[in-house]
Amino acid sequence: MFRFLLRKLSYGLLVLLGVVMLVFFLFNVLPGDPARLTLGQRADVTSLENVRRELHLDKPVPLQFLLYLNDLSPVSVHTKQEAEGTLHYFTLLHVGTDKIIVLKTPYLRRSYQGKKDVWEILTEALPGTLALAIAAMLFATVAGIALGVLSAVKQNTWMDTGAVFASVVGISAPSFFMGIVLAYLFGFVLSDYTGLHMTGSLFETDAFAGRTLNLSNLILPAITLGIRPLAIIVQLTRSAMLDVLHQDYIRTAYAKGLPRGAVIFRHALRNALNPVITAITGWFAELLAGAFFVEYIFGWKGIGKVTVDALEKFDFPVLMGSVLFTAGIFVIINLLADLLYTIVDPRIRL
Repeated sequence: MFRFLLRKLSYGLLVLLGVVMLVFFLFNVLPGDPARLTLGQRADVTSLENVRRELHLDKPVPLQFLLYLNDLSPVSVHTKQEAEGTLHYFTLLHVGTDKIIVLKTPYLRRSYQGKKDVWEILTEALPGTLALAIAAMLFATVAGIALGVLSAVKQNTWMDTGAVFASVVGISAPSFFMGIVLAYLFGFVLSDYTGLHMTGSLFETDAFAGRTLNLSNLILPAITLGIRPLAIIVQLTRSAMLDVLHQDYIRTAYAKGLPRGAVIFRHALRNALNPVITAITGWFAELLAGAFFVEYIFGWKGIGKVTVDALEKFDFPVLMGSVLFTAGIFVIINLLADLLYTIVDPRIRL
């Protein structure tokens, strides 16, 4: 178990290192002066030079990359002044008179626009994206498995044909297109009947009521985001169930007199879930990363909208932080998926 986790974590760290290199050098060649983006167009030369020195822009690119890795690393070396001014840290060791080795949360630097810590910006936006992704994945999983099982059990009937046709339509329809259609129909044209709105977020601020939770704003973006994974899960569940239902142990279960429902859900479905779990975990990570357009269309406050806003303003630290944050989520979810296989399917061992 320990060796398995160590190997998976090693692979994950290598993936993250590759993402860090790609992100750093990609955004390092984009147009725009970070110092001028930080201070504005009317900044004087002295102020610009001070900011370039603070952001290490006066150093060679390879050294800038090493300093960026030092900021991201949980264990890193900093001067006492840097640590006290920017980090949430625990001192591990003093090096010389001015430097210390610290244990800290990854430092993603500060936004060029609001001067706010990027980590704080992302953690504030994360609950909205998590709620949206969980709701979308819950809708896709429950409806997708149910339709997939129904389609397999009722093979070659109108139910099977209808489920397959609906899944093909769901795969073919882009999320941004479905978002616009659903927002217009149910959030505008039929708003008086549905009670739904075109835009809104998980929490709304009112002058009198203060900050309130509004779950109705979650319905349209969650359905929009869940349509494509729903279509994939339907097809995977149907295909896996059709394969499992023809296995010898299923015929044995029927021969022993077990009820049809017990055979389908306790024996067949459990052994057909491996590809479905792969889809669910992969899509959940992708929903966390790929909710950009959906969040933007529905005005949903999450990491996607934060990233799009940062892209419009050339706020590179926020862009880089959101990409790395999402990559970390991918690695963690894939590790959890590997562990989940052993729980669902007893044939698989670590």
